Amino acid sequence: MQQQQQQRRMFAAALLALVFLLAAVSTTEAGKKEKPEKKAKKSDCGEWQWSVCVPTSGDCGLGTREGTRTGAECKQTTKTQKCKIPCNWKKQFGAECKYQFQAWGECDLNTALKTRTGNLKRALHNADCQKTVTISKPCGKLTKPKPQGKFRLLKAA
Repeated sequence: MQQQQQQRRMFAAALLALVFLLAAVSTTEAGKKEKPEKKAKKSDCGEWQWSVCVPTSGDCGLGTREGTRTGAECKQTTKTQKCKIPCNWKKQFGAECKYQFQAWGECDLNTALKTRTGNLKRALHNADCQKTVTISKPCGKLTKPKPQGKFRLLKAA
């Protein structure tokens, strides 16, 4: 009988400890302040619009470009950014557009020009580039075909 009373006391103590623990956890949770959800800040600032890259010297290498955006509450509406124009790109199609060119075509005898087409390979800084371009250049020396066989004039004796 004494053993049963001791088990009841241990059970009661454990039960009391559990109730106390649950009460402590619930008051801790209640004491925490709920953080108000951050409101999504809506900006009336537009997207940045960038000028072409202007080399610092020459027609390639390091340079700068200007960016602008609109909006009444924008902290910044203009800024300058460093940029680079690779020196091996064809400048006639825009310094920020790189094309993969096909082989030169046959010479057009009427115009004395040969042409080739290039497909856009890469555009720097989201540049506005044409998808395909065509270039022409002079054919160079045109050689007349040589007659086949040799002719000899014979003198009459």
